Amino acid sequence: MDCQIRSVTLDDSTAISRVVIAALRGTNSQDYSPDIIALVERSFAPEAVSALLDKRKVFVASLGGTIAGTASLDGNVVRSVFVDPAHQGKGIGRLLMDVIHATAVSAGVGALRVPSSITAQTFYAALGYQRIRDEFYGAERTIIMEKPLAG
Repeated sequence: MDCQIRSVTLDDSTAISRVVIAALRGTNSQDYSPDIIALVERSFAPEAVSALLDKRKVFVASLGGTIAGTASLDGNVVRSVFVDPAHQGKGIGRLLMDVIHATAVSAGVGALRVPSSITAQTFYAALGYQRIRDEFYGAERTIIMEKPLAG
């Protein structure tokens, strides 16, 4: 697998939106109702993604020039880690998280938090994140997890 992780460009918004919506519909829909999926999808329309690009450190995973995954860092919080369902289970999410961890360490972050979906909880646990608590946004359950980083 020739996967390249790089910083986002403004031209990536539509591709990131496509990946996120595919993951929401194809993977997260196993754990969340259609109403919740539809609500979260609106937060990842191309225009909404564009608005986030200058507020977070956003990375994409590219396979042969096609974006297959994304992840972002907002201070000490990991956000929006999604891999296209066609490419899940191939290590792309782990590669993205390696870059997130390295970026956080170089910025002096001592611990990372992630508001995990039910779907991704085992993924983050395998990377060393521990569950702290659950939070609810209406009917949407999010698991707050944390991982200390070695400097």
